[in-house]
Amino acid sequence: MNRTLRSVFILALAACPAFSSFAAEAKRVLVVTTTTGFRHSSIPYAEKTLQKLGEESGVYTVVDFARQPDIQVPRKPNKPKDLAADADDKAKAKHEAEMKKYDAEMAKWTPEVEKDAKDKQTQLDEGIKKSLEKVSPANLAANKIDMVIFANTTGDLPLPDKEGFIKWIEEGHAFAAMHSGSDTFHHFPGYIEMLGGEFETHHAQVPADLVAADTASPANAGIGSKWDLKQEEMYHIKSQDRSKVHMLWFMQHDPNETATQVFFPVSWCKMAGKGHVFYTSLGHREDLWSDDPAMPGRVNSPEISKQYQAHILGGIKWALGLADGSATPNPEVK
Repeated sequence: MNRTLRSVFILALAACPAFSSFAAEAKRVLVVTTTTGFRHSSIPYAEKTLQKLGEESGVYTVVDFARQPDIQVPRKPNKPKDLAADADDKAKAKHEAEMKKYDAEMAKWTPEVEKDAKDKQTQLDEGIKKSLEKVSPANLAANKIDMVIFANTTGDLPLPDKEGFIKWIEEGHAFAAMHSGSDTFHHFPGYIEMLGGEFETHHAQVPADLVAADTASPANAGIGSKWDLKQEEMYHIKSQDRSKVHMLWFMQHDPNETATQVFFPVSWCKMAGKGHVFYTSLGHREDLWSDDPAMPGRVNSPEISKQYQAHILGGIKWALGLADGSATPNPEVK
């Protein structure tokens, strides 16, 4: 009788929707948005969008954020560059105005303000270090994290064990990075190798006519063979061995010098050991992350924003092993 009741109980659980939901539990994701370099104003939009995509798709849950402490550090004014010897009257007038502004700001930079700035910088550094304890291999394991996302991170982040973090990915976990995730850890070769490329520079924001290297990839998201953005800050990438990455999106010319025909990488995926890595250099602008039609200063349409969201969701799903796609290097793509 007890054996019969146990069998019935097991069958009932299997038929229960709650049990089914448990069996297909969403993947657990940690989003990192700390910065020690330039801080993008799009980061709050990135956080909201990544959380929303997880909730709407049901395939992953953002279980935590490694965020920047809310500490504002006063910055010492930067002195304007010296006036060129051959400067015209217009340039001289502009330089004079800049110097007057600089002198006025420096008059406010008292020893007390400088000390306050140093104290707050120390607090900020300690706060960032504390926040990034969440990325230690031990914490990732304890919290059963399946994936870490670097959303517009910059600089040399004080991870508690950066080599251990790379090893964690290589053991079979997922990693994704957006935009300035490639402007991170310039002095850590292990990270650049894992990511598959490194930010070199950028110029003025421009329209971007992207070409798909793999229309079947989940990160293509059904966009097709071409994808036109109204405006974005396009990253020049260095330290990339194309024989080690699977290109997803690229341009066939320099975005700021359209007459210069060159292969210009935009987004790719790759393997790092057993781990899946997805990167897109897109994501500077708020109106790529957010599809709110009422957003002030919107240039990219909400439709383009939704394409971007589908692009990163597809890449995340692939990295998590929830969508099929190739990671075979495709250096033949031109």
